[in-house]
Amino acid sequence: MRIIIDVNLAVRWADMLSCRGIEAVHWSSIGAGNAQDVEIMTFARENGYSVFTNDLDFSAILVSTRASGPSVIQIRAEDTRPEMNLDRVIDVFVKFSAAIEQGALITIDSSKTRLHILPFMLPGKDGGIPF
Repeated sequence: MRIIIDVNLAVRWADMLSCRGIEAVHWSSIGAGNAQDVEIMTFARENGYSVFTNDLDFSAILVSTRASGPSVIQIRAEDTRPEMNLDRVIDVFVKFSAAIEQGALITIDSSKTRLHILPFMLPGKDGGIPF
């Protein structure tokens, strides 16, 4: 599993995930800090990465484009420091590793984790079900 850490999360995430066996790189070390979310998504898809973020725009891109990847893991917490969330995030990465490799949107919040397999199907279109 290869993870790009979005610029809205601390650079420390990359080292802390790497120390736990997850290949991770912070976007600031490979791309421009002011890159558009679409640029990060394109890079991730073309280079076999998933995106770890706190930004809801990435999930909106997945929904609006009905893309099958890259996977997006979004943490929805007031305190996104790795020191406060690392064990939970690692647990999610391990538990859902197959889904992440296939293409998924995973949301981690204070009380639960939600998983959506990609691509999103729009209600009433192509036999899709509401998301």
